[in-house]
Amino acid sequence: MKRYAIVGAGHRSSMFFRAVTDTYAQTSELVALCDTNSARMAYWNKRLADAGKAPVSTWPADRFDDMVRDAKPEVVIVCTRDCDHDAYIVRAMELGCDVITEKPMTTDAGKCARVLEAIERTGRKCTVTFNARYGPGDSKVKELLGAGVIGRVISVNYEHLLDIRHGADYFRRWHRDKANSGGLLVHKCTHCFDLVNWWLAARPRRVVASGGTKFYGPQHGEHGQRCRTCHLTDSCRFYFDIAAREEYAGLYLAAESEDGYFRDTCVFGEGITTEDSVSVIVDFDGGQMLSYQLNAFAPYEGNRIVFNGDKGRLEFTEIARTDWLVTTDDPSTKVQQKPAGASIQVFPHHEPAYDVEIPKVAGGHGGADTGIVRDLFGPPCRQDPLGRSADHLDGARSILVGIAANRSMETGGPVRLDELVKLPDAAAAR
Repeated sequence: MKRYAIVGAGHRSSMFFRAVTDTYAQTSELVALCDTNSARMAYWNKRLADAGKAPVSTWPADRFDDMVRDAKPEVVIVCTRDCDHDAYIVRAMELGCDVITEKPMTTDAGKCARVLEAIERTGRKCTVTFNARYGPGDSKVKELLGAGVIGRVISVNYEHLLDIRHGADYFRRWHRDKANSGGLLVHKCTHCFDLVNWWLAARPRRVVASGGTKFYGPQHGEHGQRCRTCHLTDSCRFYFDIAAREEYAGLYLAAESEDGYFRDTCVFGEGITTEDSVSVIVDFDGGQMLSYQLNAFAPYEGNRIVFNGDKGRLEFTEIARTDWLVTTDDPSTKVQQKPAGASIQVFPHHEPAYDVEIPKVAGGHGGADTGIVRDLFGPPCRQDPLGRSADHLDGARSILVGIAANRSMETGGPVRLDELVKLPDAAAAR
């Protein structure tokens, strides 16, 4: 049995909690929970009690060292706010543990360098959970590009759309303050930048970016501090009922009296420093170019990704959620929706275009969660030819694109990644 501890007991820990205590309980043991809020840890222990299982020990965050020494986990799973990841990653390794960390690995260049130094010094392992690599469409794209169906990739155009349900949620919670998350360029786009790095088997070198908060924030008129007490509860289309979902009510609403954190802060309120619209250009060591755009207030959710190669073109489209496209309550009014789903089309030079079938996989995030949980907690299996497991260098390269983009927006000029953090030349991208 491998022994695990989780630090950060909010919603982001749920995938790991269920994997260790349920899906892979025969080979895994959760020995401790650690958080700044005792109510959140109590929620998960109640879930265990409801399932007829014994509770695990709980520890306040300021006793993290005591938890590790007493509970003796082999692996610490880090699910805290992004800005705190480095502190727990480094200290866990110094105390002799390997680490699994939620993405992003950390939020700025100094913290990134600190994590890399600790890995080198302690010899411990740090795995970054990029579940997007395990999506069936994303995996198929990697397979096709590796097979050379469009030859050498020259450029990538990547449009990432967050709908006004998912996108808005980043502006309700702690992510709205860029100091906590590095902004969406680090917190959210790290998935996208990692995918491109992985797809191209190339290392990003230089970044130019532009962006701003164009939709959320106080420009929409006077609103309340939070949805639960707002005078616009009955009329605001962005109203979020934190009590409607049992897990959120238990992890956040019941925990407010202890730390004062509101999970339903108004998306049109003051204090938002995170951009909701960004454009990024990235140059790679192999000569490839990426043009990337994020929109966090789109009417539907998905990705439109185009790869241009010297032997053709590949187009990968995902429409993840479309329910908010219907904006009328009048049943006589027909609103055309885009069908949810994914498609891959290949357009070779001088040959007929063709569609590529994408396998269907059950599980969260289109089946991606199933794959990464199996890799993290399941029995060892044969080597993955696609190389989907991500290490600390993958984690560093993905966040450094976002960190460089943040700096480019501040300075108005290009930023080289090696000016931020020097990565080992010998650790070539896969």
